[in-house]
Amino acid sequence: MKPIEIFKALSNESRMQILSWLKEPDRHFIPQEGIDMSTTGVCVCQITEKLKMTQSTASQYLTILLRAGLIKAERIGKYTYYKRDEEAISKIADFLKNEI
Repeated sequence: MKPIEIFKALSNESRMQILSWLKEPDRHFIPQEGIDMSTTGVCVCQITEKLKMTQSTASQYLTILLRAGLIKAERIGKYTYYKRDEEAISKIADFLKNEI
């Protein structure tokens, strides 16, 4: 865990919004046929649409969250699905509680 990278990733409102949406994907995204969003994640196309941004900007934000270890990605066919890494988020919460 690299706290500075995590804090940098969290320093953007849109990236924080993505994490919030991914916490309850069934509440924030339209279900996709054959995909359990809680298990597999949410398609990048749905995240892009909800952000109302270009795909390149949304992908850049997702990459930052991925590198910080806050989300996981899974490629299925031509689409990439993203979900939160709950273990990593729990570790950063513990870090904040115990170290700062």
